[in-house]
Amino acid sequence: MKSVLIIPTYNAGELWKAVLGGIGMQQGAPDRKLVIDSGSNDGTAQLAREAGFEVITIDKKDFDYGGTRQMGADLAKDCDLLIYMTQDVVLADQHALANLLKPFDDPKVGAAYGRQLPRVGATAIETHARFFNYPPEGHVRDQSDIPKYGFKCAFFSDAFGAYRRAAHEEIGGFPLKVMFGEDTIAVGHMLTKGWKIAYAGEARALHSHGYTIPQEFRRYFDIGVFHDQHHWMLDTFGKLGGEGLKFVKSEAAYLLANAPLELPSAWIRTWAKWLGYKAGLKHVKLSLETKRAWSMNRGYWK
Repeated sequence: MKSVLIIPTYNAGELWKAVLGGIGMQQGAPDRKLVIDSGSNDGTAQLAREAGFEVITIDKKDFDYGGTRQMGADLAKDCDLLIYMTQDVVLADQHALANLLKPFDDPKVGAAYGRQLPRVGATAIETHARFFNYPPEGHVRDQSDIPKYGFKCAFFSDAFGAYRRAAHEEIGGFPLKVMFGEDTIAVGHMLTKGWKIAYAGEARALHSHGYTIPQEFRRYFDIGVFHDQHHWMLDTFGKLGGEGLKFVKSEAAYLLANAPLELPSAWIRTWAKWLGYKAGLKHVKLSLETKRAWSMNRGYWK
């Protein structure tokens, strides 16, 4: 099957060189490489061209989480597998992309995502989050696993993930004009259509974020908005309560063993996340100015 690697970019910065270097060392490289750049002025597009990427330039105001990625899929109609990365993902070894695509040997796998490890210099809090959500063991899940996994059955990240075109087209492609979460929505629809979702634990990349406490609030505010706007996912896969409690207990145990001085910060973050999420669920009652102030994706609130 023919594959394409698609990366949306905007001023990717110094890390971009490491990202391109990781892609360049891959064994079994993708057949096509495509960057959709939102008007970078730091040389991002030029470096991509020098690395062998096709570069499409769009206006910054036209970027859309689902729409821009759909543009990439539409520009690569000749490719059966759509690989997506974000501009801050550094592939961990030369087999990362090949391992990401292995699950597609099963014709019923509609999407696969890889393991995201903490970036160099990551804090203990962000390290635990990556270890909790991305264990070393891979697995495959389908609609019958919803009682086992709940909402996490639809967990997916196309920061480092791939879709089978046939499955992607069956669900109508990515949703447009979404705040974020185009990957979760797409995978949720695939599961309801009978496709399998694979987690490829052997496909490894470095990718994590060191959010401040206010950023944690804003991120979870956006998650609350997302769940309110796409309530069908909660109806289909269940709510997040049990998984959240499991995360908090796991985080406390990890920090107690590895970085006990970060425990107070972790507890404050937990409350910030909870408050942000609850506020996001009630976003329709808030003013536009408040939503802009509390959201991480402020450009969404136009």
